[in-house]
Parts: sequence; C-alpha cells; structure tokens
Amino acid sequence: MALQSSIEWTESTWNPVTGCSKVSAGCLNCYAERMARRLCAMGQPNYINGFSVTLHEDMLELPLKWKKPQTIFVNSMSDLFHEDVPDDFILRVFEVMNRACWHRFQVLTKRAQRLLRLDPRLAWAPHIWMGVTVENQRCTARIDQLRKTTACLKFLSMEPLLGPVANLDLTGIDWVIVGGESGPGARPIEHEWIAAIRNECLTSNVAFFFKQWGGFNKKRAGRTLDGRIWSQMPQHDLIPA
Repeated sequence: MALQSSIEWTESTWNPVTGCSKVSAGCLNCYAERMARRLCAMGQPNYINGFSVTLHEDMLELPLKWKKPQTIFVNSMSDLFHEDVPDDFILRVFEVMNRACWHRFQVLTKRAQRLLRLDPRLAWAPHIWMGVTVENQRCTARIDQLRKTTACLKFLSMEPLLGPVANLDLTGIDWVIVGGESGPGARPIEHEWIAAIRNECLTSNVAFFFKQWGGFNKKRAGRTLDGRIWSQMPQHDLIPA
C-alpha cells in the first residue's frame, strides 16, 4: 500500500532519504524537521538520526511494489539534491522512478544548482516532474536553473510564500503551487502576492494551484482565493491507462 499523503497536490509520499539542513528563509519553520524529531522521539526506526540526512536503502524499491498508479511526492522529508546525498544514490532513485513508469513522481528541491549540474546524468521521463521552491524574490534564480534542465515537466512550489515576487517569468514552467506558511511561528502571506502570481499564471497559460492561506490553524483559514478553489494541474495525463 502506498503511504498516503494529506498534501493537497499529491497522493502519496516516498522517502528513500530523510533529513535535511536549512538553506534559505523558507526553511526557518520546517514542518519536516518538526515531524522528524517527533518520529525520532516515538522510536520510529527511519528517524533514529532525527533530522540528519540519512539514506534508506530498504526504501529504494518501494514504488515498484505499489501496483496501483499513484502521484508520488519524492522525499517529502528531505531534499534529494542535498549535498550529503551521493550522486550515485540520486541516480538510483531516478532508475527506480523510470522503472515504476505507471506512477507519476514529483521531485522538489531548493538546491537547483546541484540539480542543474547533475542534469546531464539524470534519466528524465514524462512521468517524472521536477520542481524548485521559490519562497521570495531572492530565490528566483532557482527558476532559471530549473528552466535549463531537460526535465519534461517543470513546476514551482511557492510555499511558504514570504514576500512578493516581481517580474515572474514562467517561460518553460508548467505548474505553480502557492501557499502560506502554517504551524507554530507561521509568517503571514498577503493576498496581493498570491493574486499577482495567479494572474501571471493565467496570462502565461500555466496551471495554478493555491494550497492554503496557512497560519496557526490552516484548516480554519482554508484555501479559497477570491471566491473559488484553485486546484489546477498540468495538462499532462502521463500515467498509462
């Protein structure tokens, strides 16, 4: 059985790597870090190292055992392109994703420089979606680095959105997710920041997904934007019938 996820834009998660380290402002209140420390305290064996980067060989081939097609978020508890993950392990993750071609995989990184550097060695396929996190204007260089890769489908996760992003260039981008920060210490999000991104998506014919307003109680805040729910997905039905 797949590991079902409550994340609105995916169905399941797969974590052949756990643990990470902070690289930019969006990492300050990392939900994965909080969860990893909780799981460590509970004695969950995959989190014996807390939030230190840990490779899980026994998890590598898990998607091959899931026969029902799933949309799978890869490394929801880490970053596949973290500097402590060896190149060869990343290539093995891609090899499994290519073999498990009945699934759709969503890979997300803040380490777009390493992604671009490894791009010539990565076996891209249409069912492997590649994204970068862009939480504010300072992180927009990641978009250009993603754009230069040969990934078949490219997306942005603008969550937690921490400020306005001006002159957003969506050339070559297929999908944009926007969301406010949630949980303890959540920083505020402004309507005008979201609306500007949504409008650029509409102008550029890019799928737009508004995940949440966030805040301490994200369920109460909801995900309605200007009177509607925005749950657009890229128009790429890549999972075989």
